[in-house]
Amino acid sequence: LPKGKTTMRLQEMIRVIRSARTQGEERGIIQKECADIRAQFRQGDNGERSHSLAKLLYVHMLGYPAHFGQMECVRLIASPRYSEKRIGYLGAMMLLDEKQDASLLITNSIKNDLSHSSQYVQSLALCTLACMGSAEMCRDLAPEIERLLRASNSYIKKKATLCAVHIIRKVPELAELFTPSARSLLSEKNHGVLHGAVVLITELCEHNPDTLDQFRKAVPELVQIMKGLVTSSYSPEHNVAGISDPFLQVRILRLLRILGHNNDTASDAMNDLLAQVATNTDSSKTAGSAVLYETVLTIMDINSESGLRVLAVNILGRFLLNNDRNIRKKNTLFSTYCTLLFLLYAPPSGFYCSRALELSLALVSAVNIRSMMKELLIFLSTCPPELRSQTTSGIFNAAERYQQSFVLHIYLLAGGDVRDETVPNLIQLITTASELHCYTVHKLYRALVKDISQQPLVQVACWCIGEYGDLLLKGECEEIEPVQVTEDDVLDALETVLQSHMSSPATRGFALTATMKLSTRITDNVDRIRSIVSIYGSCIDLELQQRAVEYNALFKKYDHMRAAVLERMPVMDKNSPGHTNGDTSGENKEPDPSKPKPVEAGLLSEPASQNPGKKCVMVSTKHCCVYVHVVLTETMRVYEKNGLSLEIQCDKQTETEVMVTLIGSNSTQNDITNFNLQAAVPKVCTCSTFKLSPVLARTSSRYSFQQPY
Repeated sequence: LPKGKTTMRLQEMIRVIRSARTQGEERGIIQKECADIRAQFRQGDNGERSHSLAKLLYVHMLGYPAHFGQMECVRLIASPRYSEKRIGYLGAMMLLDEKQDASLLITNSIKNDLSHSSQYVQSLALCTLACMGSAEMCRDLAPEIERLLRASNSYIKKKATLCAVHIIRKVPELAELFTPSARSLLSEKNHGVLHGAVVLITELCEHNPDTLDQFRKAVPELVQIMKGLVTSSYSPEHNVAGISDPFLQVRILRLLRILGHNNDTASDAMNDLLAQVATNTDSSKTAGSAVLYETVLTIMDINSESGLRVLAVNILGRFLLNNDRNIRKKNTLFSTYCTLLFLLYAPPSGFYCSRALELSLALVSAVNIRSMMKELLIFLSTCPPELRSQTTSGIFNAAERYQQSFVLHIYLLAGGDVRDETVPNLIQLITTASELHCYTVHKLYRALVKDISQQPLVQVACWCIGEYGDLLLKGECEEIEPVQVTEDDVLDALETVLQSHMSSPATRGFALTATMKLSTRITDNVDRIRSIVSIYGSCIDLELQQRAVEYNALFKKYDHMRAAVLERMPVMDKNSPGHTNGDTSGENKEPDPSKPKPVEAGLLSEPASQNPGKKCVMVSTKHCCVYVHVVLTETMRVYEKNGLSLEIQCDKQTETEVMVTLIGSNSTQNDITNFNLQAAVPKVCTCSTFKLSPVLARTSSRYSFQQPY
């Protein structure tokens, strides 16, 4: 910038930019100003840096590039002047994030400012850390934040608590650092500190359920704070539409809901308070309705008294009759009036329909499952297309939990709208209901012949045809009208799925496996099955090609094992991680250390055994390949031929590692040379072997290899 030339002030620049008549004129003004700002930055400390950065931040707000100001933010943050430091921190929050390397340069400045004598400088550092602090910054500065939580200044405490919330979200393992200080903050009188303390405790409870018992001891304190808010006199500082600090009330109610969930003692301590809030809060204003809504949520989620639940239902009934649409939308979620619920299906608004559906699913229980499912299935057949996926998934979870016989009807009504993750769940349910196998395979076969566009339905149908194809061919189903199905009909249906352009790769995999499984369930068309499988040995889809090649190997090299490999699957256990059928109240169970973790078996492996003492191991030498189940409690001979004998025994088994020893015996007159051991494990495992001797002497030799998971 030429000496003596001054740039326009921020207000003047805003006026000039707004007066631009075209976008091109606006770009020209901004480019000229950005050039002047760059020149100002290059001149060093000239007293105009903060004004230049303020203008650059306005340019950034308009959507133009402003990244060249990042380093200037770092310089201003390190400045001793408060005016420059304030603009520097503001620029850091707008121009920097945790992905930028420049953000690491301000860590030391923030640490110094957290110990500054001025509370306003401390607050700038706290706001910046809470806004864009990375995990590394949070780890470095967490002790400073914990120290500020014990400060005497309420203004600093308020900001430090919210900064601690950000640190817990970024680095959950640091939660224990703030647990002792969080409880003591509840004794503060300042509403800002109390609000931050409640938010901090809520975050601690959500990230670490082990702290629930510790903070449940604070329920009486929370109840007293809430009672003080409900019964307090008019305070212009905190009053909103006649409600004393509704923001703090809502936060306290949310925390009480977490602490009282599945805990009788904590629930009893807050029952009287909830009744008082529900009866004394004015619902004519939005602030009062917000408090009442949180009150109802808390009553429904804790072990509250029956009379209190009736009171909550009445409040929801009044909300549903309210003329304010915002209140009606927010509270249809928890109405227990079934007649009002199903009336809400009628309006064309998708939002009301979706809210009513969520409510109906929440009302399903073991007592009303039949009546509710009847109405829900009727709604499923007539609901708007955009709601079918949500409807089928919700009804599926409810039916799976309470009455499994409805699940198949859901698939038949809306198989294409069922989410992919429900396919293995339905297959697991089918395996457990042996009396319905014949009925299920007939219904799904008819659905497959009728329509193959519904991919989840087609996948389940192919699986059932492959497993229970013999029941389908017998045609002896008592539940439905019998229809004679031939072997050619079944294979035609599966070939249609394989050749259809609507079939996904996963669906083709189901169909190919089902075709292969039928080779042990039918007698006259084995050659046709072999021909179908061989075609896909050169398929461009690698997964399908691999399956076909392995199936061809079963026909050619391992035909004697085909019947055992393709036998009917045993009953499957529902052991998917985190699966709770919609019930999130249960505690997470720790895995039993005595049971080995499941490993995905290969194609030729037998079904997973219920005996935890067995493992699948493949032992390969130069001229032989042996695939066996190893009984971990004893030694097993896996190969014996031409004087060479191989035995396997398990020496060590933990959750993460299996140590297997191979015992080789040479009974011939000469040493065996070029001896090599190879161990194959599933892809989820890694295998390491000890260095072997290439010569197997006439005496027994032992070779070990590890199989860590």
